[in-house]
Amino acid sequence: MNPSSDSGSSTAKRAAEMLEERNEGFIVPTAQQRQNMLVAFAKKGKVVYGKAFDIVRLSAHVNLDELGDVERNLEKILVFEIKSTRKDLPPDFSGYFFGLSAAEVLVAQSLRDYFKFIFVNVNTGQYIEMGLGDIFARAKGIYPTWSIMF
Repeated sequence: MNPSSDSGSSTAKRAAEMLEERNEGFIVPTAQQRQNMLVAFAKKGKVVYGKAFDIVRLSAHVNLDELGDVERNLEKILVFEIKSTRKDLPPDFSGYFFGLSAAEVLVAQSLRDYFKFIFVNVNTGQYIEMGLGDIFARAKGIYPTWSIMF
């Protein structure tokens, strides 16, 4: 079982829905919108793996369906990887155990200020946003693993 979710992708999907419902600019991009962002970031020399982010937040209107608009407005797009849970945790998520994939770490390093992790408790609706550096600064332990698929 993936330590970042309690029941597969169901908590991550619910977390994305909850974030969209808050009307704070969060959007789950369509396949075409995701592709436009990947192309726009690549043209700026930023490496992005399509599955290494779940949701975006726009600080102003950006037509994600139009590649040119995405390219002109990249600074208004913040990309997030959702880490979700149903566990009873304090608001600061102390004690939360989760996994980071190599792709997520690489994308976070490549995008820097364009990328954050968002931790969402689907039971309480509480969430916090953190950059990769913030995560490592708070980490009480880091346990490297190998993920293998046959």
